[in-house]
Amino acid sequence: MLDAISYAQKQRLAYIDFCLLFKGSIYRQDLINRFEVGLSAASRDFSVYKERAPNNIFYDSTEKRYFQTADFKPVFGYDAKRTLTRLANNISDGFDAIGDIYFPVEAPSTLNVPDIFIVARLVQAILNNKAVGVIYTSLSSGSNAIEIVPHSIVDNGLRWHVRAFDRNSRRFRDFVLTRISKVSIKDSPNEEENAQADTEWQRLIALQLVPHPKNVEQPTAIEMDYGMENKQLLIKVRAAMAGYLLRRWNVDCTERGTLKGAEYQLWLQNRFTLNDVQNLSIAPGYLK
Repeated sequence: MLDAISYAQKQRLAYIDFCLLFKGSIYRQDLINRFEVGLSAASRDFSVYKERAPNNIFYDSTEKRYFQTADFKPVFGYDAKRTLTRLANNISDGFDAIGDIYFPVEAPSTLNVPDIFIVARLVQAILNNKAVGVIYTSLSSGSNAIEIVPHSIVDNGLRWHVRAFDRNSRRFRDFVLTRISKVSIKDSPNEEENAQADTEWQRLIALQLVPHPKNVEQPTAIEMDYGMENKQLLIKVRAAMAGYLLRRWNVDCTERGTLKGAEYQLWLQNRFTLNDVQNLSIAPGYLK
């Protein structure tokens, strides 16, 4: 279906498809600005897209914008892991859906990959500042219908989750993407439900990491691995993400570096200054 068109136009059609899927809409000017094409060329691209997928797109003359229809089905295929990685780095624009470039880079297999259409609906809600209704399955209470106000999609190193305000518990929480189903767009959130009110997300904390005092015989090697200066690595992270980072890198968070094992090559030296960080409870060896 797309073989007869040029690669350049295929890129533009992929961009239209991507915006409809993940943003829910696209202005003609978006295409013009992104590819530096003229108005007539952009209009032709939208016409070609509509010819190939007439049930995907409609034009709102009042808003002068193209919208995704309720029957939308993407023209291009999207690899969930690849697209999520690009979204996390703000570089995804639909080109990865074309899949014509091979990069000789391997990574460990991912055990759980979220449904890309669930992710797309959540991204739409975030970009349009909307709450969503979802079916969420938790380990403690099973499947329930809840309303959340999402503000960020997060890769915590082991799996993907969405950071959101939970209207049931009235607090900000992390929801695992693979446990979410049946996403529906709801109303606009109140001020206390927005990302700006998420204090653990907005707050930056400093983590002081050093080579493990007992498990590492050659600390210089660890200093080189992590680019340490003055024998330490000082990094700033969101408080809501600190525990995930420490768990991902197997950082010993005990008081005196007492966890044993070759996997614990780092020690959190300033744990006593971080006692009020909620997310640290999942870090290795951390006890208040």
